[in-house]
Amino acid sequence: LPPEKRKAIIAVWDFCRAVDDAVDVPDDSNVLISGIRNKMTPGRALDWWKNELMVCFSGGKPESRQGCRLQPFISRFTLPRYAFERLIEGVEMDLRNQRYATFDELHRYCLRVASAVGLICVEIFGYQNPQACEYATELGVALQLTNIVRDVPADLAQGRSYIPTEDLDRFGCTEKDLRDGILTKSVTALLAYQCNRARTYYESARVVLPYEDKRRLVAAQIMGEVYFELLKRIEISNYDVFSRVVRVPRSRRAVIAVKTWFRVMFDVRCPSTP
Repeated sequence: LPPEKRKAIIAVWDFCRAVDDAVDVPDDSNVLISGIRNKMTPGRALDWWKNELMVCFSGGKPESRQGCRLQPFISRFTLPRYAFERLIEGVEMDLRNQRYATFDELHRYCLRVASAVGLICVEIFGYQNPQACEYATELGVALQLTNIVRDVPADLAQGRSYIPTEDLDRFGCTEKDLRDGILTKSVTALLAYQCNRARTYYESARVVLPYEDKRRLVAAQIMGEVYFELLKRIEISNYDVFSRVVRVPRSRRAVIAVKTWFRVMFDVRCPSTP
């Protein structure tokens, strides 16, 4: 990305990360206000970030480092306030919902915590065709579903499960089976089902990506390809997300980035790399 857009993306990322950490990593989510760290409960911290967001968009003086860095880019890139609000709503769902009965419920969560960020980022990337927003929405769900499969053990350790209860019932699994981390046929089938669902959203994103905006959205496509590689590695490992955290090595991410950039910018197909 050009320097200004890169700085804007980093500012958005830092703000969104701080909001997310208020719930996910409460011990590390002290808000730095006027040079002083203020310890808050997760619920109180989210209320504080709601107010900080209001200040950022109203032209007031933000109190956090993240708000100060984000504010200049709001008008420069016409960043959508509603998307930031949806993100906070999604993070707030982690305080209220420890389980999701159906995929429809989980999908609403994904739209808030992931697709909302994509809708912010596409304004920075730029686009001509409004369908780019649909691309950001579908890709956001795909990325979040990939994260959910990878993080099953970590989420359970925090008392949360993002695997819909209806899917557990469909495959005859319990949360205890997932906590035990034994790849029984039922557990493997359950995780394969989650991966296949993520694949459908990657494909949907690919289909709706406007051709005229491909170059503008190359950074998003690189992220999509890196996460798709993560999904494939989970599948290749026979869905073993229990014995280790499945990752894409930095060197492999670099190769994917270069290949994707050349494919998009020059409209060519790079040979696949083992």
